[in-house]
Amino acid sequence: APSPTTAVPYMSVKCIDVRKNHHKTKWLMPWGPNHCKKLKDFDEAVSRQIEANDIVFAVHVPLPTKEMSPWFQFMLFIMQLDIAFKMDNDLKENAEITLDVSLAYRDDTFSEWEEIAHAIENRKLKCTFSSPKTLESEGRHYDCDFLPFMEIGSVAHKYYLINIRLPVNERKGINVGIGEIKDIRLVGIHQNGGFTKVWFAMKTFLTPSILIIMVWYWRRITLMTRAPVLLEKVIFALGISMTFINIPVEWFSIGFDWTWMLLFGDIRQGIFYAMLLSFWIIFCGEHMMDQNERNQLSGYWKQVGPIAVGSFCLFIFDMCERGVQLKNPFYSIWTTEVGTELAMAFIIVAGICLCLYFLFLCFMVFQVFRNISGKQSSLPAMSKARRLHYEGLIFRFKFLMLITLACAAMTVIFFIVSQVTEGHWKWGDITIQVNSAFFTGIYGMWNLYVFALMFLYAPSHKNYGEDQSNGDLGVNSGEELQLTTTITHVDGPTEVYKLARKEAQE
Repeated sequence: APSPTTAVPYMSVKCIDVRKNHHKTKWLMPWGPNHCKKLKDFDEAVSRQIEANDIVFAVHVPLPTKEMSPWFQFMLFIMQLDIAFKMDNDLKENAEITLDVSLAYRDDTFSEWEEIAHAIENRKLKCTFSSPKTLESEGRHYDCDFLPFMEIGSVAHKYYLINIRLPVNERKGINVGIGEIKDIRLVGIHQNGGFTKVWFAMKTFLTPSILIIMVWYWRRITLMTRAPVLLEKVIFALGISMTFINIPVEWFSIGFDWTWMLLFGDIRQGIFYAMLLSFWIIFCGEHMMDQNERNQLSGYWKQVGPIAVGSFCLFIFDMCERGVQLKNPFYSIWTTEVGTELAMAFIIVAGICLCLYFLFLCFMVFQVFRNISGKQSSLPAMSKARRLHYEGLIFRFKFLMLITLACAAMTVIFFIVSQVTEGHWKWGDITIQVNSAFFTGIYGMWNLYVFALMFLYAPSHKNYGEDQSNGDLGVNSGEELQLTTTITHVDGPTEVYKLARKEAQE
């Protein structure tokens, strides 16, 4: 697949707003048949006595002769200001710029522009000047950080127009002490259409596969005479959350202007993350084979509780950013000091918690392996058929445990990298290039893992006769063979569990 996103640079055109005299159209186009009256630079504006309030920075998206497409899925815009140094108009400490911004769309080149959003936004300028501030340095540019500008969750129209004003009001101190702004540049980032098609194709193909195995798996469990155990329920719940991510509702975003799709995608992924992390804790816990109370969710509240709290916090954080953007696409949590610190704290704490979680999971897996190795000592005493059966069972189980660790490591890396990639435009100094193989690979890995779990943990209906069993183990002739451990019902415990319990009690 092509790379997931494309970044397109745009240079704004300085238009003169002459509406006061002529009552022309509200929207100013940078080029084309109805283009606005342009200014080369602000020196020309001064000589022609044009006020700052009559200048509009216009950007047309996309570039001439191109069209936007619903396959692009979203648009994210970053702003960069070209600010020159002037002795008599220096940039103040902690300067704040006020933007009067409007966004409009149309679907052909001759119809009128329709407004999508209008807002007055403040952005803090973070700029450095490498040279000494003397007369010789006049005209040199400050080195300014990128500013988050706008994000919309669907690209339903062909053409977009952005008009930006910098209203000046000296009495109120609006846009005073922001230096001499020469130009406004925007960088537009959108998902690649080719990547979107590959992504949709994967979802469309994987949805029925997981659905079929889920139905088969649950049917196997209901055929048993006992009630399903905790591990079986949790695997089924994991299958449901995987199906929730898989269902390709994104196909509708091609025909409908659903701006909430980004938020919906985040919620779906959050539910899956929470389910996957909780599953791994329960999965290892149920195989500990110690004398603790198992097979009930209440036994895991200490481990699952923090995962639920963390997921809820991330949901609140997402609602503060993407939830508000549904109403005002120009809003960003990164624009205020408190917002930036909160956002950074959220991401750093989430990353640290995930790393600690992974170490805890490694410790649990190590304990499970130690238990299983201890139980293998009783294998030589069995008959050949029974011993081979148990060796196969233990080998499969160890293999699944190692795959679980690999899957957990990749998921933790994916979460941290995707957060950094999403945030690096907002921080300005960290750049990570993530290719499409990483996204599709992780997504495919999750599906394969859930598929394998259901396949390996579905109760088997093979019967082993008396002649194949070892009397010391107390195995009944009509017993189901499976990997699951804790079963407290008429059918009695499964073999791996019975083997472990017997050892533990001795």
